Formats: sequence, C-alpha cells, structure tokens
Amino acid sequence: MLSNFWHWYVIIITVVTILACFWLLQWTKGISNRDEGEGTGTTGHVWDEDLVELNNPLPRWWLQLFYITIAFSFIYLALFGGFGNYPGVLGWSQENQYNEEMQAANEAQEAIFSRYRQLDNETLITDPEANATGQRLFANNCAMCHGSDARGARGFPSLADDDWLYGNNFDTVMQSITNGRAGMMPVMVGGLDEVAINNLVAYVQSLSGMDVDTAMATQGKASFDMLCIACHGVDGSGNQALGAPRLNDEIWLYGGEAETIRKTVTEGRNGNMPAHKDLLSEDRRRLLAAYVLSLSS
Repeated sequence: MLSNFWHWYVIIITVVTILACFWLLQWTKGISNRDEGEGTGTTGHVWDEDLVELNNPLPRWWLQLFYITIAFSFIYLALFGGFGNYPGVLGWSQENQYNEEMQAANEAQEAIFSRYRQLDNETLITDPEANATGQRLFANNCAMCHGSDARGARGFPSLADDDWLYGNNFDTVMQSITNGRAGMMPVMVGGLDEVAINNLVAYVQSLSGMDVDTAMATQGKASFDMLCIACHGVDGSGNQALGAPRLNDEIWLYGGEAETIRKTVTEGRNGNMPAHKDLLSEDRRRLLAAYVLSLSS
C-alpha cells in the first residue's frame, strides 16, 4: 500500500506521461513552415545548397495506431489498477494472482505428497521416487552451500559421508532443516603462548593420523586436555549433542592444514545453517531429510 504522496505521485506521472505522448503526436503530425497552397513542407534546414530536410506529416494509419495505444493504456490502467492505490475495476493484483497460482500448484502436487506422507521415515529414505523429488528440492534449496553433489565445501559440511555434526537421526536432520543450526567454536587459547599453540595444533593433527612432530604433539596434549575435551571428547571423537566435530578422523570442516587449525583455535569459528521452516512445507522438509540421509546410507 502506497503512502498518500506516492499514490498521487504515481497517478500524476502516469497521466502526464500519456498526455504528453498525445500532445507530441499532435504537435508533430502536420507541422511545417510551408504556406497554404505550397507543396511539400520543410524544416528550414538546408545543406550543400540543395539538400533539404522535409517535414512531412506521419502516415495517418501510423498515427491511428498511436492513438489506439493511448486509449488502450487508459482502459488497461482502469481495469487492472495502475493508478496508485486504486485496485482497478477487475480487482486484479499480483498478490492475488500469486496466491491463486500457488494454490493451484499445491492442489496439483497434493496427490504426489499424499503418497509420501503415508510412508514411514525408513521407507521414505529408500523410496526411489521420493529421493528423486528430494534431489530436486536439494538442488533448489541446498546446493548453493553444500554443493550439487552434497559433498560440501570449506565451512559447509559434506552430507554424502557418514560423519555428522549433530547425528543422523531422522528427527535430528529434520530439526536442522526446520530450525537451522548456529555452530560456534570459541577462542580457547587466550592463555597460551605461541609455542603452546603450535604444540596444540600438532596434537590435533596427530589425532587424525597426520605425520607430526611427536614431541610437539605430546606437549600439546596437555593443552588439549585442559581446553578442548569438554566439547571434542577425551579422544577427539566429538559431541553430537553440541555439534562439536570429530577430530580423530580425516574429515575436516575448514581444513586440516596447520595454519587453518591455528586460525580456528586462535580466532574461533561461527557457522550458520539457516532455518527453512518458513521457506518449505513440512512435506518438502521431510523429503529433503530423507534424501540427505539416503546419501550416506
């Protein structure tokens, strides 16, 4: 709904523009500098002594088409509402048309979703048709972060393996899609010097089987036990209740390079999985969850 100022602004600009087009047609259709009884008129411009710019009126049929267009514009604006807040004689609006089209689409899709709705979660995960529909939903809503193949990228977890931040329970995945997730890795090394931080990084790398300096890793374990086991566990196996990732495998959310791990522990990380409850219906979220789980099953 436009304010009163913009309501009249739109009306005035629209009407003045159309009337200006009409005036321009009237002004140009027969203007010339010829006197009564003379032949072809000119604009008065002459080049090379005999090259004259003529000023003939537009063909009548062409003018009639312009007049018809102007008349049509007023009729169209009156019927479909182009004068500010006036709804138009037909009461059309883009919001109503959108709602009607969405209702028609939902009715057409109801037969499809009603079948999926009758399937239990485990059956839905293995149903080929449900997975095909879920794949299309994934491509439209999730691929921009997790990739078209669901293998993720730096900072965006892969969904095609069996490593889960919050668990692979169907209800857990549904909760992630519905309400989103806000992951946070706080800065935990404020009291450590550079040597201790380097040792901690070496120990974290050693948990995943990387070849590191054994002495550095041994000294880094003390810092890990003091600062990290509350979230990542004694052996680095993570904590799905907190969304704390495992550190004792070869899967890394941001990368397993020493500089990357050092950046993580010294600066922290903040991840955000947006909620989709207002973007997708429960039926669509359920198909998405089933498709994601099918990738790692």
